[in-house]
Amino acid sequence: MTKSVFVTISGRTNVGKSSLLNAVVGERIASVSDKPQTTRTRITGIKTVGETQMVFMDTPGLHKPKNKLSNYMLQAAKDAVNDMDVVLFVADCTRQPTEQELAFLQPLRQSKTTVMLVLNKIDLLEDKTVLMQRIAVWNTAFPFAEIIPISVTEQDGVSLVEEAVCRCAVPSPHYFPDDKITDQPEQVLIAEMIREQVLCLLRDEVPHGVAVAVERLAEREDKDLLDIDAVIYCERDSHKGILIGKKGAMLKQIASRARIQLEQFFQIQVNLQCWVKVKEDWRNRDGLIRNFGLSDSKQS
Repeated sequence: MTKSVFVTISGRTNVGKSSLLNAVVGERIASVSDKPQTTRTRITGIKTVGETQMVFMDTPGLHKPKNKLSNYMLQAAKDAVNDMDVVLFVADCTRQPTEQELAFLQPLRQSKTTVMLVLNKIDLLEDKTVLMQRIAVWNTAFPFAEIIPISVTEQDGVSLVEEAVCRCAVPSPHYFPDDKITDQPEQVLIAEMIREQVLCLLRDEVPHGVAVAVERLAEREDKDLLDIDAVIYCERDSHKGILIGKKGAMLKQIASRARIQLEQFFQIQVNLQCWVKVKEDWRNRDGLIRNFGLSDSKQS
C-alpha cells in the first residue's frame, strides 16, 4: 500500500530551511546563501522512499516586509501551512525564539496539522546545556509533536527528520512519479541557480533587487549541449554597472559559477549567456512581480 505526506518547511530567514530541503531531497533545488530572504516563492521537493512519498514545500522566511514583493513572500509563507499534514518549523538553536516566530505558530494550535520543531545549527553550540535550555523554552511556548535537534551542514539528524515525517504518512496514491525530485519547471530552477550566484557574489542591496528570467532553453540536436539565454533584471543603472563589473568581470564570474552548478544538475554541457537589464523599482510593481513568477494570482 502506497503512502503520502505533505510537509511545509517554515521559519525565519537564514535558519536553514532551504538547506534542509536540499539535504532531504539529495539535490540543490532551492537557492542557499547567507543573505536573508533568499527563498522568494514556495519550492516543492519530493522524496520517495519505498512505498512512502514525502512532498516538502520550502517557503520564504519570516521577515519584516519592506515592499510589495516581500509582502507576497510573507503571505506565501503563511498560506503554505494550510491543509498540510506536517509543518516542520525550523529555528536557529543559537538564538532565543522571537515574537514573530511565536506569533506565526499560534494559529497552528487550533489546527489538526502535526507541528514539529527542527532546531538547526547544533554544531555551533559548544555548550550543549544551552541546547537543553532552548528546547525547554520552545516546549513551553508551543505543544510540538516532536523536537528534533539537527545540523544540516554536518548532515547530523537529517535522517531523524525524514523518519519523523514518514511516520505521519497516510495511505494514498503517489502524486508524483517516484523518481521526481521537484515540480519546479526547468526554467525556474535555472533562474534560481543564477540568482544564487548573484546572492553569493554581491553585497548590500543589489542582490535583493535582482530577478532572473530564462529567455531561451534548447538542447542542440548535433551534440550534448544545452543552450541557455538568461536576463538578470535589476532596479537601477548603478546596480547594472555593479552586476556587469569592470570589463564584464562580475557578470562573467556569475555566469561561470552558475554554469558549473547547472552542468552538475543537468549532467550535460551548458552554454550559458547572461545579460543585465534595468526594471526600475520592480519589487513594488505588481505586473512585474507576476511576470517574474513571484506571486500567486490569488494574492495579486
